[in-house]
Amino acid sequence: MTDGVEVQRGLSLGCILRLLLAAVILAAAGAGGWLFYRTWLGEGLDRSAVNPALSQTQRLYLEYYLTEHAPELAQPAGSGVEPQSFTISPGEGAAAIAENLRAAGLVADTELFLNYLTYYGLDGGLVTGQYTLDPRQTIPQLAEALGSRGARALELSFLPGWRSEEMANYLRVVSPAQIDADIFLSIVQNPVATDLGVFTFLSSIPAGATLEGYLFPGPYPIESTTDSVELVRLMLTAFDREVTPAMRQAFGAQGLTLREALIIASIIEKEAALPEEKPLMAAVFLNRLRAGMPLQADPTVQYALGYDEATGSWWKSPLDAADLAIESPYNTYQVSGLPPGPIANPGLASLQAVANPAAVDYLFFVLDCNADIPGQHLFSVTYEEHLDNVERCR
Repeated sequence: MTDGVEVQRGLSLGCILRLLLAAVILAAAGAGGWLFYRTWLGEGLDRSAVNPALSQTQRLYLEYYLTEHAPELAQPAGSGVEPQSFTISPGEGAAAIAENLRAAGLVADTELFLNYLTYYGLDGGLVTGQYTLDPRQTIPQLAEALGSRGARALELSFLPGWRSEEMANYLRVVSPAQIDADIFLSIVQNPVATDLGVFTFLSSIPAGATLEGYLFPGPYPIESTTDSVELVRLMLTAFDREVTPAMRQAFGAQGLTLREALIIASIIEKEAALPEEKPLMAAVFLNRLRAGMPLQADPTVQYALGYDEATGSWWKSPLDAADLAIESPYNTYQVSGLPPGPIANPGLASLQAVANPAAVDYLFFVLDCNADIPGQHLFSVTYEEHLDNVERCR
């Protein structure tokens, strides 16, 4: 009886040992299987760059999903073979951007694109801007291109002679970076509401005056984060740089303040089609001011009239007798001296013409209808000569 009990105890101990051994083997096999599964699951994925905000469940799901779709991630994301421009507008989220990419033929599978972005935390890092994208790029390549390293430098280009409303309309059409056209125009029209104190040359503008004339035209490379305030500051910085101290001294030598010179330059900008005529026109306007004569400049009347619905332009042409009789401080046919402010934003050549006008006694000019060069004018000293020049165009 005792021997049987001992045998049973031996068998029980053996069973326990075998069970323990089996458990160890299974555990080892399980761990190896899990490691094998994780290795397979993460094949082709950069785990060091995974979005740390993902939960474990989200991460496992996305690793499984992206591993299953690894072949598609290595294929062209879109259809077609020609690169095309693509724009991410301010405020667009990843889902809207993905849909726009699909509509443009740049991404066929928006779900795969969005899941890839989510896994790497790129869905919030798509940068506003203009891009050139190739439909043959893969989703990983597109994701990198649409990030901060892929955004093409934006460049705005403002033409000399545009008034501020025309600049705002241009911004409204191109919708660049974070720039809002209406905010831009409100800053221009009410500059005291914005901190522009660093620009000391603005301290001399009259109360209630706008920034018309001080928005220096030309090309402006901007960042994808540039907003309306920063754009205005860039333009004022360019004005301060280009209108040099020597040029300002030259204005003073003509008996002009900076603002007065700017007003005359803005009129020249709208009158002159040929650069070589700008110093001649500067001389005409300065001579008329010194003689107490009205400037009688059509562009000042055009500025007073504002937007012309009939022609779809801010510069109505030709003007009629009723236009020339409009009551406005900008109507230099009716008011002597300079108008209250610039009528446009002049370029450097027009400003230089005011600083260095031609040494002539001209008081009049009129368009030469018979000139070989379009836009050329006839200049004269006396009114009789001027009338003869006018008759040549009748």
